[in-house]
Amino acid sequence: MLSTIAERRSIRKYKNTPIPRPFIEEILQAGILAPSSKNRQPWKFTVVSGSSKSDMLKAMEQGLDRESRTSLLPGCRQHLGGARNTLEIMRQAPVTIFITNPLGLNLSEPLTEEDRIFEICNAQSVGAAIENMTLAAAGLGLGSLWICDIFFALEELQAWLNPQGTLFAALSLGYPKEAPSARPRKPFSDVVEWRV
Repeated sequence: MLSTIAERRSIRKYKNTPIPRPFIEEILQAGILAPSSKNRQPWKFTVVSGSSKSDMLKAMEQGLDRESRTSLLPGCRQHLGGARNTLEIMRQAPVTIFITNPLGLNLSEPLTEEDRIFEICNAQSVGAAIENMTLAAAGLGLGSLWICDIFFALEELQAWLNPQGTLFAALSLGYPKEAPSARPRKPFSDVVEWRV
């Protein structure tokens, strides 16, 4: 397992090769098996491939165009170019899985302290599911990219997906067309504190 974790990479270039459905199902099963706070399992997965990709890409593109004019994320405008690059990655990848949190609250709603704690716990749970999926993909020889740039097109993608709850992230999958080297990591001593 540690070697799979060490070798996993975020892939941004994909071959135009279909993924066998049993591989996708195995990746989804890995997500479903993730631990979750109070066993709430706050996830739903929408698999997008084939002809459905064009509608997904259109929704993402419309969101990016709107964001360039009227920003939902004004403090993140400098990352809009990166989000456009993510759109091209999604265009290449044969499969994109959208992960929604059926228990998620609307981002514009004020939160009570209890709601905020539930949201944090559910976010940890969904994050565990996505990480399981990236590792399962790597184990099958597939590349993946965990995508948060969907928030630049949140309104448009949510309207297209029509999910119960809130959109949380996306995961693009495909056979890698690149082999990036490992990204630098902070030194062990900077991120670990021992209290004995």
